[in-house]
Amino acid sequence: MSHGAETPRTRRVADRIVQVLAEVLDRHTEDPRLRAITVTGARVSRDLGVARIWVTGRFGAAEEPGVLAALEHATPRFRSLLAPQLRLRIVPQLTFVIDRSSETGARIEELLRGIREERRTGPEPGSDADPSAGPADDEVSNQDSEED
Repeated sequence: MSHGAETPRTRRVADRIVQVLAEVLDRHTEDPRLRAITVTGARVSRDLGVARIWVTGRFGAAEEPGVLAALEHATPRFRSLLAPQLRLRIVPQLTFVIDRSSETGARIEELLRGIREERRTGPEPGSDADPSAGPADDEVSNQDSEED
């Protein structure tokens, strides 16, 4: 097993952290920025000393530093609420990260939608895929060298 590989135990602890933090953010947090956060995942180090927590929410890029600062400020309280739930000798240090996977997925979906639309309607005039636009520059140079 590689040094950074996830073990069944670290996976169980990470899953439990996600569950408990989601409940804590929903029920035990007064900061409205934090109440709107969704915990999307966690990864715990092999020694269970550090947990990286991915979060997302309805906040813009300009608000991200403030949200991360609020999470960092609330981390001692989160750890005290996690302790009885995790039943570990030492509760992991919590590090929060903004999860951008949904943004990335939305961008990929947008690009795929554009490709499907282009295939349905045909290429735009003047685009590389438009046969009436003439040969590309590299095709012209290949044709010239064949004629020599």
